[in-house]
Amino acid sequence: MQTALCFREDSQQDPQLGPQEPPTIMTAVGQREWDAYVEGCPSGTMYHLWGWREVFERGFDHRAIYLAARQGGEITGVLPLVQFDHALFGRFLVSLPFVNYGGVLASNDAAARALVDHARRLGERAKSSHVELRHFDQRFPDLQARRHKVTMLLPLAQSPEAMWEKVDKKVRNQVRKAQKSELTTEAGGAGLLAEFYDVFCRNMRDLGTPVYGRRFFEEVLRQFPDRARVFVVRKGTMAVAAGISLAYHGSIEIPWASSLRDYRTICPNYLLYWTMVEFAIARGFEQFDFGRSTPDDGPYHFKKQWGARAVPLCWEYQLLRAARLPDRSTKNPKFQAAIAVWQRLPLSLASFVGPRVARYLP
Repeated sequence: MQTALCFREDSQQDPQLGPQEPPTIMTAVGQREWDAYVEGCPSGTMYHLWGWREVFERGFDHRAIYLAARQGGEITGVLPLVQFDHALFGRFLVSLPFVNYGGVLASNDAAARALVDHARRLGERAKSSHVELRHFDQRFPDLQARRHKVTMLLPLAQSPEAMWEKVDKKVRNQVRKAQKSELTTEAGGAGLLAEFYDVFCRNMRDLGTPVYGRRFFEEVLRQFPDRARVFVVRKGTMAVAAGISLAYHGSIEIPWASSLRDYRTICPNYLLYWTMVEFAIARGFEQFDFGRSTPDDGPYHFKKQWGARAVPLCWEYQLLRAARLPDRSTKNPKFQAAIAVWQRLPLSLASFVGPRVARYLP
C-alpha cells in the first residue's frame, strides 16, 4: 500500500541532492513542474495533480494554496491546500476536500516537515480552527489523527471471465437479475453528465445529504478528459444508476456513484459496478478502487462482497483554534435532525440549496 510521503524512513537526505540544505517553501511553481514531481512520486495520487486546483477554484469558488518545497533548485515536496471561510461552517484548511486522498508528498523528512509547518503558519494567520491532511498512514506523530474511514480496494483479474468467478455468488446473481430486467449501459464523457447528475441529486436528497453543484463535475471532466469517465445504467430511456470513474496509473477509482431507490429491486447498482469493472479490465487496470467508506455501514458491506479489502485511512490534524477534532460524520447526533429534514425536501429545492451548503462540507 502506498503511503502519503515518498521518502525512506531510514534516511534524512536525498542521495541525489548530496548534503541536504534547508527547504524553501514557495507558491511560485508552474503546472508542468508540479505534475512532473507528482507523477514521479510513487505515493502520489491523481488528486495531487495540478488540475484539481482549477476544479476547487472554479467548481466551488474556494481559494487553493499550492505549496512546493525546493532544495538545490529542485522540488522536493508538495502540499496542495484548499481554504474554507464561512461564518457558520468555519475557517480551516484541507488537503484535500471533497475527494478521498491528499496530504503531503515529499522526498525527505525536512521537506515534509517544512510544508506542514508552513501550512500551520498559514492557518494561524488566517485564524483557522485547524489544518486537515488526508493521508493513508500517520506521517506526523505530533499531530492528532482520526481513523474513521477506509478505502476499499479490489485487485482485478486479467479477464472478465476470471473476475466473474472471483466475485461473490450474490453479486453474480444480482448482476444477472439486472441484465434480465433489460437494463442497458453506456460509458462516455461530458455528454452523459446530465443523466449522472439527475440520479446523483435524487440519491443525495434521499440520503439527507446536500448535493455538490453540477459545476464541480463539469470541471472534473474538463480538467481530466482522458482520465474521467461517466457510466449510466438505463431502464428504457430513464437513467436509474450512474457513476464517474477516475483513472491514475494502474488503478481506476469510483468516487461518485448513485442509483435510484425506486429501482433497487432490479439491481442497477450491481450492473453499474460490473460494467465499470469490465471497463477497467479491458483497459489493463490492475486495481479497482471503490472509494472511501465508513466501516460496517451499508456501502462498506456492498463493496466488501465484491472481494474488496478495507485499507484504513489516517486523517491528521493540526489543531489551531479548535479544542477538539472536527466531526462532520452523518452519524454525529447533532446532524440527525438536519438529515431528516433534508430527506423530506422537494427534489427541486434540495437541488437548488444543496450546492450552496455542500461547498462548505469537505
